[in-house]
Amino acid sequence: MKIKSIFITGGAGYCGSRLVPQLLDKGYKVTVYDIMYFGHNFLPKNKNLKIINGDIRDIIKLKKSCENHDIFLHLACISNDASFQLDEKLSKTINLDCFEPMVIAAKENGIKRFIYASTSSVYGVSDKKNVTEDHPLVPLTLYNDYKGQCEPMLLNNTSNNFEGVIFRPATVCGYAPRQRLDVSVNILTNFAVNKKKIQVFGGDQLRPNLHIQDYCDVVNHLIEAQKDDIQNETFNVGYQNMSINQIAELVKKVVMREFSYKEIEIFKTDSDDNRSYHINSDKIKQKLNFSPKFSIENAIVELCNAFKKNLLPNSFDDDFYFNVKRLKRIQAK
Repeated sequence: MKIKSIFITGGAGYCGSRLVPQLLDKGYKVTVYDIMYFGHNFLPKNKNLKIINGDIRDIIKLKKSCENHDIFLHLACISNDASFQLDEKLSKTINLDCFEPMVIAAKENGIKRFIYASTSSVYGVSDKKNVTEDHPLVPLTLYNDYKGQCEPMLLNNTSNNFEGVIFRPATVCGYAPRQRLDVSVNILTNFAVNKKKIQVFGGDQLRPNLHIQDYCDVVNHLIEAQKDDIQNETFNVGYQNMSINQIAELVKKVVMREFSYKEIEIFKTDSDDNRSYHINSDKIKQKLNFSPKFSIENAIVELCNAFKKNLLPNSFDDDFYFNVKRLKRIQAK
């Protein structure tokens, strides 16, 4: 199919802020539909970009807004395993309750393809060496529970004229205009650069990671893929499966090199976050010929460069970088 226009919920979030400019560069018309908890001044000014301040729970507004688009890309959510610290109702209404009405609205509007960004954290804890897409979902938090519950809602509504595909990205890392500093690699890099010390919570947990540029590239693959390759499919998307301890050691090495530091201290404390899993991403390579190209080290270097350029001021105090802190402060409902 000829794709001209893309509707993106959550397009002003961490991943969206890096993805949207790239889609515009490819010549697509893009509509960002976002509640703007973090604003949108970091998005480019472009004649092919339409920005709508909207809540995905407002199905009437959302349905009207997504008319005349080819692709519906759903990124919006309360994105953090620590979101249990917020009002449980907020996470449930945004991450679960409005999902199927949104899918139906897209289908009724004649949208051709719905792409759903789930999460690899739906697997919870697994000691399997390679967790593939058919592994049971064992969610440990409301965030990954709700994300997993939405997946069959999409697949139950697909048809010959309404394609659906799910991807389960690993924890994203690297720089974006709407930066997050509350995900593992980014957290550790912030501490190493600015405090010359790294606090590791637990450490033995395995966490798959994905550079934010690979995230953007996989979305582009899912937009451009042939129907037979993506219809009703679910894809893991991760690159390096490393323990938190290994990530901390890598961050230490890279930051010491980039800033000529003589030493960075690593100290460990207990953690109640036991998510640990090792995902296998062979399926997307076999079906879509997609392989991640950017390493965790690339992400750390990218963040170091952003700090050097003073692109991330007040990196511990400004809640722009922290999902839960911002939502708590503004008392999101």
